[in-house]
Amino acid sequence: MTSGWEKIRNQLDQVSKPGRYIGEEFNTRIKEGSDTDLRVALAFPDLYEIGLSHLGLRILYELINSQPEMVAERVYAPWPDFQELLRHSGAVLYSLESKRDLNRFDVIGFSLQYELSYTNVLTILDLAGIPLSSRERGSSREYPLIIGGGPCTFNPEPVAEFFDFFIIGEAEDVLIPVLEKVHTWKNDLNAGDKDSLLLELAQMPGVYVPSHFEVGYHPNGKIARIENKTGDRPIRAVVRDFDHAFFPQQWIVPYLDIAHDRVAYEIQRGCTRGCRFCQAGMIYRPVRERTPERVMKGLESLIAGTGYEELSLTSLSSADYSRISELLESACGCFTPQKVNVSLPSLRVDSFSVDLAKRFQSNRKASLTFAPEAGTDRLRRVINKGVTEDDLMQATNAAFRAGWQKLKLYFMIGLPTETEEDLAGIANLAGEVLRLGRQIYPRSGGLRVTVSVSTFVPKPHTPFQWRPQISLTEIEQKQNYLKERLRGRFLEFNWHDPQTSRLEGVFSRGDRRLSTVIRRAWEGGAQFDGWSEQFRYQVWMNAMDAAGLNPDFYTGSREYDEILPWSHLESGVDPEFLKLEDTRATAGLPTQDCRQYSCSACGVCSRLGVSKDLAGEIHG
Repeated sequence: MTSGWEKIRNQLDQVSKPGRYIGEEFNTRIKEGSDTDLRVALAFPDLYEIGLSHLGLRILYELINSQPEMVAERVYAPWPDFQELLRHSGAVLYSLESKRDLNRFDVIGFSLQYELSYTNVLTILDLAGIPLSSRERGSSREYPLIIGGGPCTFNPEPVAEFFDFFIIGEAEDVLIPVLEKVHTWKNDLNAGDKDSLLLELAQMPGVYVPSHFEVGYHPNGKIARIENKTGDRPIRAVVRDFDHAFFPQQWIVPYLDIAHDRVAYEIQRGCTRGCRFCQAGMIYRPVRERTPERVMKGLESLIAGTGYEELSLTSLSSADYSRISELLESACGCFTPQKVNVSLPSLRVDSFSVDLAKRFQSNRKASLTFAPEAGTDRLRRVINKGVTEDDLMQATNAAFRAGWQKLKLYFMIGLPTETEEDLAGIANLAGEVLRLGRQIYPRSGGLRVTVSVSTFVPKPHTPFQWRPQISLTEIEQKQNYLKERLRGRFLEFNWHDPQTSRLEGVFSRGDRRLSTVIRRAWEGGAQFDGWSEQFRYQVWMNAMDAAGLNPDFYTGSREYDEILPWSHLESGVDPEFLKLEDTRATAGLPTQDCRQYSCSACGVCSRLGVSKDLAGEIHG
């Protein structure tokens, strides 16, 4: 049978950026394998340029390929012109490495990073000739297992219909044992059908099988019950020895520009600053670090094997890494002579962060980014941001005097308890920063202050998971308010599309009934919904209407005693802690960083069974 690749390989001149679809990049892993090997297709439901920039998928790609009897290959969501070529040619979507049709893999694993990529999951399955829902695929061995991972799996209910199971949490320690069970099942035809495999997998840490749970609803649409039919207890997987956790020694180098075209090394995982809106700060607890020695060893291998001229030391807050100065001294001492730029992508709003950037970043001072998040100190206390206007002004003063002329400021609108005074504070802060820059660079034409504003979206497993999202009308009113006040030659204002923000809010806290909406919207042409030129809001509203569902139901407030769609999934953070944090937000009370002060009793260490040694490192 002719493969999908063979049918279209001579027609790639008909599509934009054919480099997205040919593979064969430098450092690509190509393993021939045998019929008994387990073949895994790692699927990223967005463009190649976005997917190849994602660190998590790079880690899993090398991790799986390090196993002798496993093969991992990649596939990304194809742009509409390539989809048309596949359909017109009767070709099946294929992997980049071996050009094998996707429906000939044993497992397809999707990385779910963003709610507005859900329709792309359906596009990839459809182009692979695979039925969309787990129910349609049945319990036989005919089709690949469809699994999901990533932050969206902390509430995967809107896409539960399409997946056989999810891995919730950090996959490095659990993925290979899970795949080993799948491998054994594949090669033992007497091992039972898919349902028997799922029963066995559901006993493993991090594995969630949605078909093992049945959801019932009240007449008002709220959840009446989540029935556990098999006794599963889905608990987030966590890497306990992060210093020795797997990290790739090879790095695929593309032939075309991608979103983040550099070497990135994760120096720390987790954050204990406790911003109440931040899901990542909750679901990646506890904080764990790699030693500078291990980081340097890994960086030396990656830079030598790629030729990149930039490396990034990544984490949720790189400046909070306990040995950051020591690490930067080593990194710059090693790589600066090789003309490799060392960068920190995530900086706090304080002078310490600016001092780090000043001492260790190169002379190519393109821009520096700070995230005050809110316009007033009062609202920053509500969200537990832990920085003040004075902090921001000192940091920007230090940045301007250190040579930066382009600063980016990130804010959110629609945060709980926000008033017009808080909104005006965004414009006032930006104006003060600009005035400071004009004082230091009175004759410069290159001065620029960019204000980027997103809309607050309540996320599961955060203190604000019960809070409402502001309406579409309110989003537009607040954006217009800022547009009138953020004008000028040296000011630039960016904002997120209100309709995509609303849809993100719907799916962020949605339930299983939204699977029908996603499918109907996809059938109506919805895809690449995170891309403005492709987003079709009315298609989504039509799908909601057809399903008898109201978007306002999902973006509205929730009650503390309400059963939430994700209530049966254990993130490690105690729900009582989240409720307490929500009440402290209303009172404007801060919660201190548990690494600097005392334990905040979030429950992660006890609920996830973190060892006392690690807990001592965290709190000591």
